[in-house]
Amino acid sequence: MEIHPLNNEVYPLNTEKPTAEPAKEAEDYKENGVLIQSPRTAKKILRKDRKKLSKFLKKGKKRQASFVGPIGEGEGGDGAPTLHSDVDKIVPSGRENWSNKVDFLLSVIGYVVDLGNVWRFPYICYQNGGGAFLLPYIVMAMFGGIPLFYMELALGQYHRTGAISIWAKICPLFKGIGYAICIIDLYISFYYNTIISWALFYLYSSLNSMPPWTSCQNVWNTPNCTNYFLMGNDTWTKFSVSPAEEFYVRQVLMAHKSNGLGDVGGINWHLLICLLIILTLVYFSIWHGIRTSGKVVWVTATLPYFVLFILLIRGATLPGAWKGIVFYLHPQWNEMFAVQVWIDAATQIFFSMGPGFGVLIALASYNKFDDNCFRDAIITSSVNCLTSFFAGFVIFTILGYMAEKRSEHVSEVAKDLGPSLLFISCAEALANMHASSFYSAIFFLMLVTMGLDTTFLGLEGVITAVMDEYPDLLRKRRKWFVLVLIIICTLGSMSTLTFGGVYVVKFFEVYATGTAVIVVVFLEAIAVSWFYGMKQFCKDISEMIGFTPGKLWQICWVVISPVFLMFIIISLLSTPIENKLFNYTYPHWTKVLGNFIGVSSVIWVPIYMIYKIIITPGTLGEKISKSITPESSVIVSSIDLVH
Repeated sequence: MEIHPLNNEVYPLNTEKPTAEPAKEAEDYKENGVLIQSPRTAKKILRKDRKKLSKFLKKGKKRQASFVGPIGEGEGGDGAPTLHSDVDKIVPSGRENWSNKVDFLLSVIGYVVDLGNVWRFPYICYQNGGGAFLLPYIVMAMFGGIPLFYMELALGQYHRTGAISIWAKICPLFKGIGYAICIIDLYISFYYNTIISWALFYLYSSLNSMPPWTSCQNVWNTPNCTNYFLMGNDTWTKFSVSPAEEFYVRQVLMAHKSNGLGDVGGINWHLLICLLIILTLVYFSIWHGIRTSGKVVWVTATLPYFVLFILLIRGATLPGAWKGIVFYLHPQWNEMFAVQVWIDAATQIFFSMGPGFGVLIALASYNKFDDNCFRDAIITSSVNCLTSFFAGFVIFTILGYMAEKRSEHVSEVAKDLGPSLLFISCAEALANMHASSFYSAIFFLMLVTMGLDTTFLGLEGVITAVMDEYPDLLRKRRKWFVLVLIIICTLGSMSTLTFGGVYVVKFFEVYATGTAVIVVVFLEAIAVSWFYGMKQFCKDISEMIGFTPGKLWQICWVVISPVFLMFIIISLLSTPIENKLFNYTYPHWTKVLGNFIGVSSVIWVPIYMIYKIIITPGTLGEKISKSITPESSVIVSSIDLVH
């Protein structure tokens, strides 16, 4: 098997499709031991499939499916698979398709556009040179993020299966990647749903005449509470704490009742109720598969854009808003040449695009075979990046307003990172506008919807992967399997619902997903580009969309993207982690435990490699050769049954 040959029969992305094919395309031929069928043979197969389709429909079974023929049993004497026409039996796979293209696009957009677009990108942008940061960001997106995004959509659409079983068709030795992805997705669900619960509690609290975090007269407030929005009544000092911060820390999280990870305290019951509401919504969004989730995203994926637009219009009219915009975009060109800026750009674009979590593979696997996955990748990745940029304007008009009220520089107001930026800084500014309850409610409703579609589509990645791996056991029991998964997520989230839950959330975010998922995607890129082979991968794409990816794409997949990922891995491993939240510094034992949790997902890759080599018959060389060769081939027709 060739390791990483670049296909010479390519043309740039903006050129027309090739008008002529090699002469051997007129007849069947073998390449690398695989039978390649001519267009004439394909047409014959299509006609036979249509006849079988009509017979199938006459039996009254109306549902979407693809015609799949098992090939492994019908091999010729030289080991090559037999013709499709020789297959003894053709059975419908029963796999759904998206009811329309918009369902798929909104699902992908709903997954990739999440809370990080609102809280992480604006902070990273201004901290790394403002407008000057956009150049490293765009470069990393073009040569790292988008190629990986495109690769996963193409893999899922061509092989029409989830993140575990897909490796039998690519490189069986790397099947452990699929199991690692599922574990990482579960870790994310343990803390991400809790963050959405915070937003839901804020939404509930906003449904008053005045949001409760505008006043220092509540039972949870301390003598240091200072409401600087009351003109002339209070003076802001270094000891001052805003009412929004005390509401977040002392009422929502109740973190003052915990001494850290060593003493997390009891259960925060109002957050538990919010979590149960969130997971109930998640369950009923995905229990029927894409038939329900594909409709839910029409609300959850579009509502945030209406809210962002409303908040931008309101924010632009606030005093001091222009200071925030200038601070956000003012280019600091000297920062552009710092290595850390490029590291932050690479890390941000990777986590924003979302490859490596198995979700893109799962969502694309429900596409029609001839769907233009290249166009889908460009559209959805562009929307994701533009959303981050647009959200930055919204956030910094609000921060500029706060700086004006505090008589401070925007940099002092904008020092909060992560959830604090949303639940303290933005909440405080929104609550002190006219019609504060309305603006606060729609803002936190936006956060809830952003989080909801990300979490239920993230779980869909796990569901699709496991159900495709064990179809006989789970295919007819989807509702029960989803229910069990939701229960697991609830139990896994319990530690994040304690008084010290915020420290657990930070712990999971830093150790359970960060480096682990990047290592998984690095191995995925190597397996596809170097073992499956770039020539075969490009051929797969050509079969679907009618043209071969250009050389630039192939170079990105073979060289640039792996280097891009290795660059992030090295930077993360070489940067010491100093975990600190509020006034709590994480003890050394949390680092040991965190590294163990991080390794607990990635370790399944080498474990499965060893297992695969052991169970494969033959000499060591034969074991390795068989382990890196796709185990079986499946012929999939592009004909779809109707519901």
